[in-house]
Amino acid sequence: MEVVVSTMNNDISLYDQMNLQTDAIIVNQGDTFSYKEQQKKKLCRFFSFKEKGVGLSRNNGLMRVQKEICVIADDDMVYVPDYDEIIKRNYRKYPDADMIVFNVRIHEESTVKDVIRKNHRVRKYNALRYGAVSFTFKTRVIRQSNLFFSQLFGGGAPYGSGEDSLFIWTLLNSRKKIYAVNDTIADVYNEGSTWFEGYNEKYFYDKGALFKALSPIFFPVLIVQFVIRKFSTFSNHSFNRVEILRIMYKGAKQFGNRETVRYENECKNV
Repeated sequence: MEVVVSTMNNDISLYDQMNLQTDAIIVNQGDTFSYKEQQKKKLCRFFSFKEKGVGLSRNNGLMRVQKEICVIADDDMVYVPDYDEIIKRNYRKYPDADMIVFNVRIHEESTVKDVIRKNHRVRKYNALRYGAVSFTFKTRVIRQSNLFFSQLFGGGAPYGSGEDSLFIWTLLNSRKKIYAVNDTIADVYNEGSTWFEGYNEKYFYDKGALFKALSPIFFPVLIVQFVIRKFSTFSNHSFNRVEILRIMYKGAKQFGNRETVRYENECKNV
């Protein structure tokens, strides 16, 4: 297997900091173009690109994966010592799996939270809760599906987050089999997000755009259920339910025209 790490302004020592034990590709978003490889516990290939965007960074890694199983990682993770055996064991247990989502322990302030508490199949109704740091998949399946991470969503993109949701949703649309297991492969130390600035207007606008990208037909249902389920989380902030719905519908309506065209024009000028 091979771990693809997306990072910013870092170096090859990240391999050791993350307790990696397998082959790895580290893709650095920095100020220079460079490449180096180093034999650590396994081969580490380090690419540095003068460009920004988590989706673009992960895609640069995906194009270069050489192993059967690909593992997606961020630079704030520390892997458990036997993560490679845990992953292999579960692919033997679920031989029909195209993708397996593993538990990671989220450390945030004084709390520790498990992402997955019991084993289950991943369906559309529960697919949007998983972040990319829990993703593993068969490389050939992704290549046959011509699937990459969105460059419109996520850190460094026009819309703040959602590239992981689009990735797993697209796999489900193509009838791929995805399992979630509660075996822990890593600890994630959240010290702050590069994109989350609170439940402000941009947050809800971007969520509306994401739901439109997920389902151009049923996005109104996704928006309404999101507000109903999550409103208690937002209730101490500036917007009531009607205002949140209005902002999210605006984001959905404008997705695919003005905002996307602006982003494409910016890309042409890079």
